[in-house]
Amino acid sequence: MVKIRLRRMGAKKRPFYRLVAADSRSPRNGRFIEVLGTYDPTQDPPTIVLKKERIEYWISNGAQPTDTARGILKSQGMLGAGTAEETNKKSAKTVKEETAEVAVEASVAEEVNEKKGRTRKTSKAEEEVSEVSGGELKEKPKAKKTAKEKEEVEEISAESAQEEPEQAE
Repeated sequence: MVKIRLRRMGAKKRPFYRLVAADSRSPRNGRFIEVLGTYDPTQDPPTIVLKKERIEYWISNGAQPTDTARGILKSQGMLGAGTAEETNKKSAKTVKEETAEVAVEASVAEEVNEKKGRTRKTSKAEEEVSEVSGGELKEKPKAKKTAKEKEEVEEISAESAQEEPEQAE
């Protein structure tokens, strides 16, 4: 099997890598088939030079990039990751969606606690987070709600739906 991986070059304490296509049985710095690019992590920012056509050729023929090589290729917009701008837009969108979900869950939890007469105390860390995030308290979403929590939410929503018409009269 052909792997796309890094081959270490350079002097001691001065790493420099070549991105190569090599047989998976060959040693890290041993025999390779073709040089596909270079990676210099000592530069600021790290310098990456790739032969994109040859990399696409090897991938289309079944070559598997190693984890590190895959990261480099993704950072350069190859392997379906898209450009860095597209990735940032996607991540910003998911953050907004998660924030909205957390806000809805927090408001439902507050209603449950109000109905039961409970009060929620905020810790110093939560207060600091709320100051930084503009006054909104953000919590991590729970993986799954238990059946009991779901029943409580349904009961409260049913009670609040019944109370609203009574208050209007």
